[in-house]
Amino acid sequence: MALRDRFKRTIRIQDIDEDPNPESSNTNSPASESSDPVKLELWNKKHSLQKEVDQLKRKHESSVLATRKFLFPLGVLLGILLAFAFVQPSDIQDMHAQLTLLMDQYDLTLPQLPDFDFSRFETEWNKLRSNIPELWKFNRDGREFQVGERMKARGLSAEYPVVLIPGVISTGLESWSTTPEYRPFFREKLWGGLNMLSQVTFNRDKWIAAMMLDPVTGLDPPDAKIRAAEGIDAASSFIQGYWIWSKIVENLAVVNYDTNNLHLAPYDWRLSYWNLEERDGYFSKLKTTIESFKRRQKRKTVVAAHSMGANYFLKWVESPKHGGGGPDWVENHIEAYISIAGTHLGVAKAMAAFLSGEMKDTVQMNPAGSYVLERFFSRAERRKLFLSWAGSASMWIKGGDAIWGNSTFAPDDPSEDFDHEIDANDVRKRRSGHTHGELISFRHIPVSTPRQEGETDPQTNFRLLNEDNGAGVKNMTSEMAGEWILEHTPSTFQKMMATNYSFGMERDEEALKRNDLDHTKWTNPLEVKLPNAPSMKMFCVYGHGKETERSYWYTRGDYEYDETAADGIAPLCRDPNPGSNQTGTCAGLSPRNQLDMPLLRKSWIDADYTDATANPKVRNGVKMGEGDGTVSLISLGAMCVEGWKRRRWNPAGINVTVVELPHRPVPSIPRGGANTSDHVDVLGSTALNEIIVKVATGAGHEVEEMFVSNIKAYARRIEWD
Repeated sequence: MALRDRFKRTIRIQDIDEDPNPESSNTNSPASESSDPVKLELWNKKHSLQKEVDQLKRKHESSVLATRKFLFPLGVLLGILLAFAFVQPSDIQDMHAQLTLLMDQYDLTLPQLPDFDFSRFETEWNKLRSNIPELWKFNRDGREFQVGERMKARGLSAEYPVVLIPGVISTGLESWSTTPEYRPFFREKLWGGLNMLSQVTFNRDKWIAAMMLDPVTGLDPPDAKIRAAEGIDAASSFIQGYWIWSKIVENLAVVNYDTNNLHLAPYDWRLSYWNLEERDGYFSKLKTTIESFKRRQKRKTVVAAHSMGANYFLKWVESPKHGGGGPDWVENHIEAYISIAGTHLGVAKAMAAFLSGEMKDTVQMNPAGSYVLERFFSRAERRKLFLSWAGSASMWIKGGDAIWGNSTFAPDDPSEDFDHEIDANDVRKRRSGHTHGELISFRHIPVSTPRQEGETDPQTNFRLLNEDNGAGVKNMTSEMAGEWILEHTPSTFQKMMATNYSFGMERDEEALKRNDLDHTKWTNPLEVKLPNAPSMKMFCVYGHGKETERSYWYTRGDYEYDETAADGIAPLCRDPNPGSNQTGTCAGLSPRNQLDMPLLRKSWIDADYTDATANPKVRNGVKMGEGDGTVSLISLGAMCVEGWKRRRWNPAGINVTVVELPHRPVPSIPRGGANTSDHVDVLGSTALNEIIVKVATGAGHEVEEMFVSNIKAYARRIEWD
């Protein structure tokens, strides 16, 4: 307003002082007024102010996009588009029921509204949704059934029964609790589905209490009972619009598969494999299903397993102490085994999750998202939940330094970091101080004085804790890191690990025979042999080309009290209700030691450290390697291209075909489209669907090996012998 008044006053002054001569008044140039300095100055001010006014007008017009009048309608429009993408017509009635349940739970009442015919609304919604382009819908991208149609056009049809085994966290979990506090959620999904999002948001503490397993038994906590959902829908989609196995099911259905010859075997992935059989009889049911297929259809079964795979089942079913199938059961009942993005040798992110409750997905969030996550679901809470899920511990990395490297070398270190000279074992020495062989590295204080040779790392300019130096930690290889992480977990977790899993490497053939009866070895392909099934075909199919977390930079904080302190050298008794009259074993004891000394020093991924010029690259404290975005290339392919080529681990000589799928996503499609090879999205890729349909219809001989990575070279550098 002040600027506008100044402009008007200037114009009035100029009008008063203007030359009455029309010829002089018609000119727009100050040249004609150059004889009068006052008029020249006023002319300059006029144009300067006019320019400022024009700029302010343009700024005001552009700022309209940031006003509520614009943003509110935009938000409504985006909400409608997301609804079209995610909400199916059949969900309308469910949404009404969920709203009613939520209102009853919180004792909310709304004014009585006229009865609304939801069936009519569902019809109209279906009409509107049918006009939305398929590419805009997250659960559909226009490729549905296409692979199956092409195979059907070739005359291919269902030949072998198919069993699909989901990966970790893929199966939906339902609440079967009948205690009063959980009755409102009876038969509702607490993992998977839109109801999970509702429970995590509005009933976070109850949700965590229900999902967390008892740390001693590894089974359900008191008053809570959660079971895996059943049927093909249990793992077809995670939530509405986010498909998992549905693409594969659709293409198999085109070539004449249905519930009579197609079985999806969901399971409670939180449980250890032993408890999965003890509580749910999972492997017994799976064995019965495959035997039933053989009796009715006179055909062996094709097993397709994602991520965690089915290695445990193949050994369990042979064991006389467990499945009782005998040494020939797999040979007589399994036609082919397809490992899809198999975590054969473990996953680095499992180590980080058990140590600090973190992984690449959490530390590489934007600052706002990271803040919200930490406030809503902290690292400590996530870690506690992970430690209770014994099933995920099966992905602890296996093989130790022989597989994953040492403090100077790793088989999958970037090739430019190696010297050109190669020794007789094809093992190269690194030039730089960085290596994936150090699974966990620590940065020390920044160096402010001029560094001397060997004093600091040349790429980070930080002191590296290659030696203890009194700090209590040093850079650690996979073996050292595994021991160190276990030392920082409760004794209940350590006992669970010792009684369920083994992560070493066995080269002695007699010991491998003995391991056929030891269930703790069956999740580790380095400690057991493949089944005695020479006619079974085995396919390793996985993606490559997406940066994957391989190792980490960690940092340390102050000493803090920790609830696992009771597992230390001088255990402390902690009364669960300190304010009560203590008459039990905790009577008269302090929850802290008398000197009030710190008990534990926290560690977490050094998310502040990013160095895109380092080799390997570092993003938010995560050293990036090769893989499918979740599983490292070494874990995906080393056993397939080298380990199982040795008679020691494959005495029956099972043929193993390796197919690497390049990661070539389409940016405009939310899940990447036909050529994605992400760890989960690969289940919808055209290439994988073709492989599964070909094997199931008896055309598996058409599947040829394909390599797009250096996995063969990496595998040769591993110390197999």
